[in-house]
Amino acid sequence: MAALDPAKVADPDSDDEILGVFLDWLVESGIEPYDHQEAAILELFAGKNVILNTPTGSGKSLVALALQFRAICRGRTCYYTVPIKALANEKFLSLCRTFGAEKVGMITGDASVNAGAPVICCTAEILANLALREGEGAPVDDVVMDEFHYYSDTDRGGAWQVPLLTLSRARFLLMSATLGETSFFESELTRLTGAPTALVKSEDRPVPLEFEYSTTQLEEKVEELVEAGKAPIYLVHFTQLGCARTAQNLMSRNFCSKTEKERIAEMLEEADFRSPYGKDLKKLLRHGLGIHHAGLLPKYRVLVERLAQAGLLKVICGTDTLGVGVNVPIRTVLFTQLFKYGGTSTSILAVRDFKQICGRAGRRGFDDIGYVIAQAPEHVIENLKAEEKAAAKGKKSRAPKKRPPEKGFVNWDEKTFLKLQESPPEALRSSFSVSHGLLLQVLSREGEDGCAAVRELIRRCHETDAGKRALRRRGFELFRALVEGKVLEIVPRGERTGLSKLILQDRLPDEFSMHHTLGLYLLETLPQLDPEDGDYALNVLSLVEAIVEDPGAVLRKQVDKLKGELVAELKAEGVEYEERMERLMEVEHPKPGKEFIYTTYNEFVVKHPWARDAGVRPKSVAREMVERHESFEDYVKRYGLERSEGVLLRYLSEVYKVLEQTVPPALRNDEIDAAAELLESTVRGVDSSLLDEWRNLREMQGG
Repeated sequence: MAALDPAKVADPDSDDEILGVFLDWLVESGIEPYDHQEAAILELFAGKNVILNTPTGSGKSLVALALQFRAICRGRTCYYTVPIKALANEKFLSLCRTFGAEKVGMITGDASVNAGAPVICCTAEILANLALREGEGAPVDDVVMDEFHYYSDTDRGGAWQVPLLTLSRARFLLMSATLGETSFFESELTRLTGAPTALVKSEDRPVPLEFEYSTTQLEEKVEELVEAGKAPIYLVHFTQLGCARTAQNLMSRNFCSKTEKERIAEMLEEADFRSPYGKDLKKLLRHGLGIHHAGLLPKYRVLVERLAQAGLLKVICGTDTLGVGVNVPIRTVLFTQLFKYGGTSTSILAVRDFKQICGRAGRRGFDDIGYVIAQAPEHVIENLKAEEKAAAKGKKSRAPKKRPPEKGFVNWDEKTFLKLQESPPEALRSSFSVSHGLLLQVLSREGEDGCAAVRELIRRCHETDAGKRALRRRGFELFRALVEGKVLEIVPRGERTGLSKLILQDRLPDEFSMHHTLGLYLLETLPQLDPEDGDYALNVLSLVEAIVEDPGAVLRKQVDKLKGELVAELKAEGVEYEERMERLMEVEHPKPGKEFIYTTYNEFVVKHPWARDAGVRPKSVAREMVERHESFEDYVKRYGLERSEGVLLRYLSEVYKVLEQTVPPALRNDEIDAAAELLESTVRGVDSSLLDEWRNLREMQGG
C-alpha cells in the first residue's frame, strides 16, 4: 500500500482538496469504501463530531485515517486513544508506515516517542491526564477514541469520560461496534464543542454471521467443523487452564494434511522454544493446534499469529481477549461456555462482550460467511449422549443424570444464546470518580480558578444528580485533607492577584501518572536504605517491586505453595482441622521489608496525598530469583507456572526497566548492577522482544 503523502495537498486550508487527495489514495490503494465509511468521512470534513457505530471488521480505522490525514495537512494535532499499550504500539507502527515516522508519535505512560507529532497514539489515561491538567486549552484539535465501549469499564471508564467533559475546542470521533444507545453522547458532544454531532450507524457486516447451538461433544464438534471447511476455528475459553486442557484433548484428532504439517515444520525451524512450556507448545503447533492468551510468552503469541495468518492452524484455543483486536484471522468462533467470572462473581456474558467476540468471526476478503457456535453445558451433552445410546438399544436410560458443577458455574441454554444474539448491547454507564490525583491536576492549572474548574468538572460529568452530590462531598473531603496537609495553601482574598485562589506547595511532576508518582516514592525512599547493609541490593529490589503492578498468577502460586507446605507441617504436628484452616487463612505471598515499605509510604502520602490512590504492593518475585540464583526455568517449574510464563516474563521486564530508568547511579552498587544484569539476561534468554521494543523506543526518543 502506498504512503499517504500530505505534500500532495497544494492548499492545506482547503478541506475539498485534502479530501480529494485522500480519495485518490484510496483508488491508488485499491480500497473501495463502504457507504458508512464515506458518510462518516464527509461528516468529519464538514467539521462535525462523529459517533461511528458499525460492526467489527467494517473499516472504522479507515475513517480515523481520514481524520488524521486532515489533521496533518491542516496543522492540527490529533490524539488516537486505545484501551491497552499493545494496541497503541500496533497503531503507532501502522500509522508510521502510512504517514511516515516523523508525522506520528506515541505516549503510553512508560514510553514517549516523537510526542510533538501531529498524530499521537496513546492510552486513554494519557489523554485524560492532559485534559485534566490543561483543560480546554490543551493542545488537542481532534480526538479519535477507539473501542469507546470502555467508557463503561468500572475501573478505567473515567479516563474515557474526562476528554468529553473538558476538550471543548476539539472534534471527536467515537468508534465501537457495541455502543448501544448513543443519543446521550450525541447531545453531550454538541453541548461541549458547539459543533453538530452525526451518528453513523450500520448493522451491515462485510461478512454476515451464521449462529448455531451445539449439543455435540466438543472434540467431535471441532473435528466436524474442520471437515466442513469452517476452519480456522477459535475456541473461546475464560481461563488459561481451560485453553490448555482443550488443546491437549484435541491432540488425539488429526486436523492437518501431511503437506500442511511439513509447512508448519518448516516455519518452526528457526523458532525458539527455550522455556518450560516451549516443548508442549511445539507439539501442539506441529499438530496444527494453537494457543493464544496473555500467559504465553510474547514470542509464542507472535508465532501463533504468524502460523494462523499463513492458514496453517486449523484450531486455536484462546481466551476472550479476542474481543480486543487480537491479530488472529478466523472463520469460526466457538464459545466453550456462555458465562465468566468477572472479578467478584460469576455470571452470563454481557451482551457487549458476547458481540465483541462474535465480531471476530469471518475474514473480509476471504470468507463469504462467518460462523458463531455455542456449546451446550458439558453435563447436558453427556446426558443427551447417554439417552441417545440407550434409545439406540430400544431402552430408556437408567444411568443417573449428570449434574452441573456446584461451584463457579452458571447454567445456560439455547434461549440464553438467542437472547445474547438478539439483545442490544447494554447502555454505557458512567464510572466517573474524584481522586487526589484528579484534584491536584485540575487545581494546578495556571491562570485559572482551580476550585471553580473542579466544580464545573463535577457538574458536567455524566453521573446522576445523587452521584454528583456524592462526588462534591468526596471532592471537598480530599480538598480539605490537601489544605490540612499543607500541600495546598488558600490565598487570602486581599492578596489575590489573578483568578487563582491557591498556592500548590508541591507541584505535580510533568506528565503526571501513577507510574511517575510511584517512581517519585522510590526516589524519595531509596536514600533511607543503608548502603552498608549486606542486603542493600535486595532491599532496593524490594522497593522497586513494591511499585510495580502485581503479577497475580505468580503471587497466587506462591500462596498455594506456602499453604501446601504449612498443611504438611501442621498435620505432622497433629494440629486440629479447625486450627489448620484458621492458620491457612493467614497465609500471604512473601513481602520482605513490608514494615519499612508501608511506613515510608504512609509518610510519603502525607506530603503527596495523590499517591494514596496508587498504593504500594510489597512482594518478592525478582528478589526471590536473585537471592536464590534461580533461573527462569527453575522458577517456573518450582511454582508450576508453565501456563503463565508470559506473566512472569512481563513482570521481570518491568522490574528491570525501573531498575535501569529510576534508580539513580549514585545509589547503585556492584550488587545492584549484577541484579540488573541477571534480570536482563534472564528476560533476553527467554524472549528478548519485550526489552528490544523498549530499547528501540528509548533510542527513538534519544534515551
